[in-house]
Amino acid sequence: MSADDETTTDDDTGVPGPHADRLARKEASNEGRGSAASDADRETVRFRIYRYNPDDEDRASPRYDDFHIPFERGMTVLDGLIYARDEFDPSLTFRHSCRQAICGSDALFINGRQRLACKTQVTDLSRPIQVEPLPHLDVKKDLVVEMEHFYEQMHAVEPYFNPDDEPVTATTERRQSPANHEHIKMSTRCIWCASCHSSCNIAAGDDDYLGPAAINMAYRFAMDEREGDRREDERYEIIKSEQGVWRCQTQFSCTEVCPKEIPLTEHIQELKRESVKRNLKFW
Repeated sequence: MSADDETTTDDDTGVPGPHADRLARKEASNEGRGSAASDADRETVRFRIYRYNPDDEDRASPRYDDFHIPFERGMTVLDGLIYARDEFDPSLTFRHSCRQAICGSDALFINGRQRLACKTQVTDLSRPIQVEPLPHLDVKKDLVVEMEHFYEQMHAVEPYFNPDDEPVTATTERRQSPANHEHIKMSTRCIWCASCHSSCNIAAGDDDYLGPAAINMAYRFAMDEREGDRREDERYEIIKSEQGVWRCQTQFSCTEVCPKEIPLTEHIQELKRESVKRNLKFW
């Protein structure tokens, strides 16, 4: 038997294994895709994609590459990027994971606005579709940006509970009223995509500014009635610091681009009011 005739099998049973099945399905899909793409009547969408590779001398200067992607109904920008990578250029680099607008890993600058590639429908965009990495973040390669500083800012607000007292037993719940849950519900939707941080002109020019995402995370805990009084005081010291809420200039850009529609600017203003109240003393 030649190498071309070999089939992957499970154990020694001779029965084709799941790996062979997956390869067969992929080959069939590629064959169908290739024949469809060769159809001159099929509509294509032009993607203009930012390219940059500091490790390749020939590609170290930023540029844009054009890809003509076969259009399919319900196609997202992420679908187009995956097609461009799989069919035209395997070196095209970008992040993606869940494809359900939950992980936040595929936030990109699409047609001049921060968006989730997996959530953005091609039919909602003007052509050509220009795809770039998030602004104000260092580009590592193509559409991949450095997220370490953003994560550091998120952790700087200490996004976890630290109650004043221990529960009575290991299974004792810390109950939250429905009204309080409703009050902070929107702030809990953050998926750490950095779209808001990328849109903020203050964060762009000041690495020390916590930024809208981190302040929203602080809001989520500061406004939770289960937070301990001592811990709440400590958190507000972070919130009202020089690089906290008072650096916000209320531009609303963060609110406009948030893929989860979190009222970020409103949360920042509420924290400003609470910070002022805490400094008021009547005696």
